Amino acid sequence: MRYIKTIDNITKAGFTEFGEGYRITDDVDQAEAIIIRSSSMHDMHLPKNIRAVARAGAGFNNIPTDRFAQEGIVVFNTPGANSNAVKELMVSLFVLASRDVLGGIAWCRAHEDDPDAYKNAEKAKKAFVGQEIKGRTVGVVGLGNVGSKVANALVDLGMTVYGYDPYIAVKDAWQLSRDVRRVSDLDELCRESEYLTVHVPFKEDTEGMIGEAQLAEMPEGGVVFNYSRERIVNEDAIDAALRSGHIRRYLTDFATPKALKMPNTIVTPHTGAGTGEAEVNCANMALAQVKDYLENGNITNSVNYPAISLGARRDPQRLVALHANVPNMIGQITATLAGEGLNIQRMANDAAGANAVTLVDLDRPVSADAYNKIMGIEGMWRVRTIDDTSK
Repeated sequence: MRYIKTIDNITKAGFTEFGEGYRITDDVDQAEAIIIRSSSMHDMHLPKNIRAVARAGAGFNNIPTDRFAQEGIVVFNTPGANSNAVKELMVSLFVLASRDVLGGIAWCRAHEDDPDAYKNAEKAKKAFVGQEIKGRTVGVVGLGNVGSKVANALVDLGMTVYGYDPYIAVKDAWQLSRDVRRVSDLDELCRESEYLTVHVPFKEDTEGMIGEAQLAEMPEGGVVFNYSRERIVNEDAIDAALRSGHIRRYLTDFATPKALKMPNTIVTPHTGAGTGEAEVNCANMALAQVKDYLENGNITNSVNYPAISLGARRDPQRLVALHANVPNMIGQITATLAGEGLNIQRMANDAAGANAVTLVDLDRPVSADAYNKIMGIEGMWRVRTIDDTSK
């Protein structure tokens, strides 16, 4: 039996079925993996029995990924599991940004006790006239799981869509509408965009990527959406652009102290993925990735180790080694195995930044002595074996 600990309510109903051979536990010392949503783990120190942490969502700023990597803990996220929820919200926000729906609703509420409200509304509605988005231009920054869906939806709404993503994945490129016009320069995209929406992860090279220079390139009266991460758009720059009138409206999912005081801004409380369906999708995806890692050593959607797979284990034993990405690591592992007379049936190795993974299928189990020799290699973070006697 394998045990998994959950932190936070992963879905509103909570997990009820993990599948055969798995149970939920509240005891971190009993668990092999943790599935988490929003709580911070930066001050947590996990016991050595924890092999994996999965974030039921795309962002992972609440997890110390580098520290966990060197502790031999694989951190997963679930990109794309909530993409439809974000896409649907974005469609509604484009309407809210273009038509003063919220102002009209506020007027009606303010006149709820006025017996002449119905008649007076005919005159008042002139104050809430907006514009249609059909035929307008929009720039989509980031064409991944979310951005590609948003771009396609906006094409269907009749907008002229420009897309910028120098690192677009093949699977996302195939899903992208042929009507999305690819642009290779961010400033050029901004010049073409009456509306601008960002859908990129928060990294060193994306922090503040929409700043004073990019906003200045946009046409007068532009609209900016940030449903990605709060620091993708420079808050000082967008605040100044709103106050000058160059940017007409800003919509963001991040209720920072500054955003809440910006003029002509619609702020939502980080609800981009706030649907029951998205929560279930994220939870199921996180659980599936954790189970494949625990059972087979395969890694999908890790944020601190590379993707790697040898498929389902079919040999007597699989060795899983998490280690530093340094020279001669594979040579030392294979030399140790050869010294034991073990036959390598198949093998895979890959690296991501400072960390690497090696999977080895063997014709028979390694001895305790060989295991200890591999674990003693400098830069080896964690070694485990998977066979029929594994949990």
